[in-house]
Amino acid sequence: MSLKSIMRELKEMKEGIGSISKRGGESKVWRSRTRSHVAPDRAPTESESVEQSPWANLPAELLLDIIQRVEESETAWPARAVVVFCAAVCRSWREITKEIVQTPEQCGRLTFPISLKQPGPHESPIQCYIRRDRATSTYLLFYGLVPSEGERDKLLLAARKVRRATCTDFVISLVADDFSRASYTYVGPRRMHCVLHSIPMSSIQEGGTAPTPLAFRQSFDEQLSPLISSKGKEPVTNPSSPTLPATPLHPLGSGEPLTLKNKAPRWHEQLQCWCLNFKGRVTVASVKNFQLVAAVEPSHNVSPEEQEKVILQFGKIGKDIFTMDYRYPLSAFQAFAICLSSFDTKPACE
Repeated sequence: MSLKSIMRELKEMKEGIGSISKRGGESKVWRSRTRSHVAPDRAPTESESVEQSPWANLPAELLLDIIQRVEESETAWPARAVVVFCAAVCRSWREITKEIVQTPEQCGRLTFPISLKQPGPHESPIQCYIRRDRATSTYLLFYGLVPSEGERDKLLLAARKVRRATCTDFVISLVADDFSRASYTYVGPRRMHCVLHSIPMSSIQEGGTAPTPLAFRQSFDEQLSPLISSKGKEPVTNPSSPTLPATPLHPLGSGEPLTLKNKAPRWHEQLQCWCLNFKGRVTVASVKNFQLVAAVEPSHNVSPEEQEKVILQFGKIGKDIFTMDYRYPLSAFQAFAICLSSFDTKPACE
């Protein structure tokens, strides 16, 4: 089988997968095209159909070359969905695809859902934008510089605000229409003024590493724990405060936690005001705009260059549209959760 015919069938497979969500009845037709020609006495399970696929019998060298070419050529969404389809063909394709596709920290691209929980790149930030729907209290995170004309940008995460008597919760999902905790698309809760799983201060030191999960946990609630609560005389974390801890106070086995702080603005002589340089990514003045950098002490031995790097920036570019750019050591999920705090109207609750 020639490479052209393989790529042609992959394209047909992509179209078949894309039509499943729209026409459920056609999914049976597509599955029949991918399983062997042997007609069993009983209806095979979906896993059996996939494993019996002739695609699983390709030589490992040829398969490696095919997936490498696909991964190198399809670098932007929606075309990059082909890489995900390669991983969905069968077990052998999935294992090789997972070996070839690098993490966002290594390649600066988002591919699989788990990429949303992995740290971003060290240098160039991953650029996204958030669209707010006031009517439904939902917030959609898209992959891209700004909204495209056709509005076919890749949806990364969705959040819904849930108001309670003493606090505000945000439920985060992989889709915009299912926020059930029982759903497989459920990613995790984001309770206001709580912070995410541990990121050690050593992650931004020379030779340091940040936690990089390779698979989703069964329970995402375990990844989020309250940092400070307002019960009794304990202080509360305010999103507008100078510093924003990125980990619990005592992360297990991770040493001193990383703390983020607002980047200090500079005085603009012509405008006669304090300004931040968003490099064109923020165009509307708003109290929600911010840039976060690492809050370090001399004892941390962090280079001045690393101290000046903006780890997360968030700002308004239009009505209910905001940009979100993040980089190492934050993940897309963590950055999105932090930005959601800007939409809370009760900063002193929790």
